Amino acid sequence: METVKKIQEGDVRTASRLIRRIEDGVLEARSTIKKLFPLTGNAHIVGITGPPGAGKSTLVDGIVTQLRQKQKKVGVLAVDPTSPFTGGAILGDRVRMQKHAEDEGVFVRSLATRCALGGLAKAVGDAIHIMDVMGKEVILVETVGTGQQEVDIINHSHTVLVVLIPGMGDEIQAIKAGIMEIADIFVINKADRDGGSKLYRELVSLLDMAPASAFASGWRPPIVKVENSFVPESFNNSVAELTQKIEEHHQHLLASELMVSRERRKAAVELSEAIRNTVYEPIMDKLITEGTIDAMVEELMAKTSDPYSLAERIAQRFLKS
Repeated sequence: METVKKIQEGDVRTASRLIRRIEDGVLEARSTIKKLFPLTGNAHIVGITGPPGAGKSTLVDGIVTQLRQKQKKVGVLAVDPTSPFTGGAILGDRVRMQKHAEDEGVFVRSLATRCALGGLAKAVGDAIHIMDVMGKEVILVETVGTGQQEVDIINHSHTVLVVLIPGMGDEIQAIKAGIMEIADIFVINKADRDGGSKLYRELVSLLDMAPASAFASGWRPPIVKVENSFVPESFNNSVAELTQKIEEHHQHLLASELMVSRERRKAAVELSEAIRNTVYEPIMDKLITEGTIDAMVEELMAKTSDPYSLAERIAQRFLKS
């Protein structure tokens, strides 16, 4: 209970240590999460996604500045990709947000994907809970930027920002396969570049062509243009507008009771992840350790069995029914 109390008090070291233990798969960390879970559900979770190089980190830094001007306590989870070759991750977002390092109202934590799919780290759900219990009113989750797999962010967020930039060739290609449907707010970053107006028109056209059911809740995703960050005044003004749209969407969720449905979806995903961590992964670890997986791969290579038969054999061994 001492750990829970320290996290409630906003102790950064305790929170960081617990997140690290969750990333490392330490079983004892789960017992702490069990105690924290009843205390969660207070923060507004904002997901920021989009292709690599769209300027998501710079945008997050600007949003944090605006939220702090409003005296909001902010948590930032920045997910960086893990190298499939070295297993390492740069975790560079804390460098980009260095000006917030001494601000007690901001907690920035980088997470490595550790080969998780969907642009998110497996520990992100529990890390959100920890920041929530720390008293962070807004939690920003910045994803890796891996194309259409980015849709997973909707399972952890209340409000989703899709960040695009002009000059990527066929700009709409970046938002065709699923990512279009998850956006609550579109952001055209570096909008002063050539092609910014064209991208804006294409987004408006896509929204105009969407079926009426897409806006059944009464919310049509706004499109916010953000100017180059090297022009501070215009950049700050556009980020202030974006921050206001984020708050408007939060109020819309609460007023329309959509927040309940998004929380339900989030809970279902967390349950699925917990089952995977508690049931699937220990079984796989055992099968790998004892050499069963290697032996089964040899059976597949020799065509003496098939994947379904081998999976059924594993199920019969570990499941009672």
